[in-house]
Amino acid sequence: MPESWSTRLRRWGFNFFPAYRGTGARVTYIAGDWREVRIKLPLSWRTRNYVGTIFGGSMYAAVDPIYMIMLIKLLGPDYVIWDKAATIRFKRPGRTTLYARFVIEPAETDAIRAALAERPSVDRVYTVDLVDKSGVVHASVEKVIYIRRKGDQPPA
Repeated sequence: MPESWSTRLRRWGFNFFPAYRGTGARVTYIAGDWREVRIKLPLSWRTRNYVGTIFGGSMYAAVDPIYMIMLIKLLGPDYVIWDKAATIRFKRPGRTTLYARFVIEPAETDAIRAALAERPSVDRVYTVDLVDKSGVVHASVEKVIYIRRKGDQPPA
């Protein structure tokens, strides 16, 4: 799906937001329905570590907020959505620009709504890979996202 004017403006805003801009990454695409987001993380003076590869903190920070924001947009204002946990596995040094593609299928949002009809909150796990232009994985990030309906009491 192509970008809409709304998502294009959001992408520009995202890239100028100081907290995300500081990662060195850039959002390159947001689907009009928020079901896909793409980012790129170049090796530059801002992202380079002591040994000349992409700093692991930049890799993580580049992907950190994306799934949470996608779910906020997809599920709407009736839900509380938070990052709960994350794990990053470094597979090889980033010596060139890295890319990540985030996708949330309609079946996933349907499954979330169905799960929340049965219990007050759910944790969903998403994985995204940072890859080079050839598709070689340099790092894998696993995100745990907490979701509940507004007004429902969080579990004690």
